[in-house]
Amino acid sequence: MLRVGLTGGLGSGKSTVAGIFQELGAAVISADQLGRQLMQPGEPVYAAIVQTYGRAVVRADGLLDRKALAELAFQHNQASALNHIVHPAVVAAEEDWMRGVFAADPKRVAIVESALIFEVKKWGTAPGWVERFDKLILVTVPEEVKVARFVSRMMAKEGHEAGQEANQESRRAALTLDARARMAAQISDREKTARCDYVIDNTRSLEETRRVVEEIYRELTQASQ
Repeated sequence: MLRVGLTGGLGSGKSTVAGIFQELGAAVISADQLGRQLMQPGEPVYAAIVQTYGRAVVRADGLLDRKALAELAFQHNQASALNHIVHPAVVAAEEDWMRGVFAADPKRVAIVESALIFEVKKWGTAPGWVERFDKLILVTVPEEVKVARFVSRMMAKEGHEAGQEANQESRRAALTLDARARMAAQISDREKTARCDYVIDNTRSLEETRRVVEEIYRELTQASQ
């Protein structure tokens, strides 16, 4: 068995890399997707968030307003409380998932994709988590690329239409500030590089990135035997 942590900042392309690992045969789970599941109505995490932040972060349909939460966390310095609610629950779910993977196949490579593998230790929200990984992989691109990718992805997700240039520019500026606030809260790639077993430069073409991932996966599968 081999426990692998796959990390990278926003816009680094770690989800794309995670998808390639999954195509190659690794068991992969996304911390972000787990977090979304745990933040659904009826979950203890949901209840704790509403109790902490109030009904202002709840949409009319009862779901959490993730945009409002992000603004509180990253623009109004309220990230610590949110992290202490969400991170322990996500890490516990990741551990349960890995136990299930290895129970089914003891030689499987299990990869947790998470932007905050190192940060949870620094913030004290999941002590000892990073040490439980056998290998760590960092996906990295320059900061300006991260910001540009984040802004483009969010603009597309929000469905901004052509012909609304003023609104687009205003939202683009707000998203740029949001991206930089998120990045400022995270440990730098330079520091993470020194602590990782593999570093994937994702400024290359998809084909080049795939070749690097394939080589790393061969090594991981050998180590898992």
